Amino acid sequence: MITENPSAQRCSDAPGPRERRMNRVKRIVVKIGSSSLTGSNSNKLDRKVINRLARDIAILRDRGLEVAIVTSGAVAAGMGHLGLDVRPRAIADLQAAAAIGQNLLMNTYAAAFKRHGISIGQVLLTADDILNDLQRYLNVRNTFRCLFSFGTVPVINENDSVATAELKLTIGENDSLAAYVANLIHAELLVILSDVDGLYTSYGRNGPTGELINEVDEDTNIAGAMGKSNSRFGRGGMKTKIRAARLLMLCGEMTVIANARKHTLVDIVRGHEVGTFFVPSRKRMTSRKRWIGFASPCKGTVVIDKGTERAIRKLGKSLFSTGVVDYKGEFEVGDVIRVATDDNYEVARGLTRYNSLKIGSMLKILDNSEIVLNRECSEVINRGDLVLF
Repeated sequence: MITENPSAQRCSDAPGPRERRMNRVKRIVVKIGSSSLTGSNSNKLDRKVINRLARDIAILRDRGLEVAIVTSGAVAAGMGHLGLDVRPRAIADLQAAAAIGQNLLMNTYAAAFKRHGISIGQVLLTADDILNDLQRYLNVRNTFRCLFSFGTVPVINENDSVATAELKLTIGENDSLAAYVANLIHAELLVILSDVDGLYTSYGRNGPTGELINEVDEDTNIAGAMGKSNSRFGRGGMKTKIRAARLLMLCGEMTVIANARKHTLVDIVRGHEVGTFFVPSRKRMTSRKRWIGFASPCKGTVVIDKGTERAIRKLGKSLFSTGVVDYKGEFEVGDVIRVATDDNYEVARGLTRYNSLKIGSMLKILDNSEIVLNRECSEVINRGDLVLF
């Protein structure tokens, strides 16, 4: 039987705001980066880090929580096996290193969890599995549902051994992949374990130079908190972690960025004030809107005026043709399209009720002042099909 660390104390006798929020967590996605899995001066997997993560997850599972892992480290492990000191640049070399390292990585995870009587299930994903096809999106979600029902811990990675450059640009790296997976399975919490203590107010060439930010909400100014990755192995940086956290905030879910070697997953889920906590929006997004906003490719863009932007944001209105001033791309009825201002600021995404040709013809009518007075106001995107950013 696993016992929790007796030295870990509660933040206070009365639960704080973060602790109260954590009490509703039933499903967690944990993302751990290459630098945390290998260390700063080695391209060998650090088994101590993986063993501690497995132990923490075993404790949380005993409490009834479900946990999935999004892991980096396949390329780094492959580099170690091949004796490479610098991350390959060529796609074929990266794919070969990932193919070799993925087996080493999964065997290490399997051995760590076996000590606690827990099995793992490998899930390799590409952008196509999540972003381009609704049926595949639903199939992946059903796979996760079955893995949880079998008492298995899903261990997920981007399929680096087969993904093309174009696909990798769509998702980008494992921070974004973790956010998409958390969104897919409706996890209430995403924990991003990195080699820093959290998000800082500023960064220099060698790392954080400012103060640690304890909490981020939609009004927090984090313009200076965009540090770059110094890792020889990873592709992410603080910018990708913030983007992942922002996505989950919009969905109404929580994110914590913490240090993989200093902060334990158990303490994070207890609500201890460690790392940087991203406060979720007040309302959780439905599965349908999550698909529209974050899991479907955009086929085009409609450009709106400032008055329409205010009507959508402040008054909760649908998007009507009278507010559309331009369009970009080719799209059909039922496609997901971007709604943007004339300076290319994305306001929303939604399912269009008209194709691009029809939108174009409406704009031509707008140019004729004699006709525009008699024109019907057509609903381009219904409010129920619209996801605000």
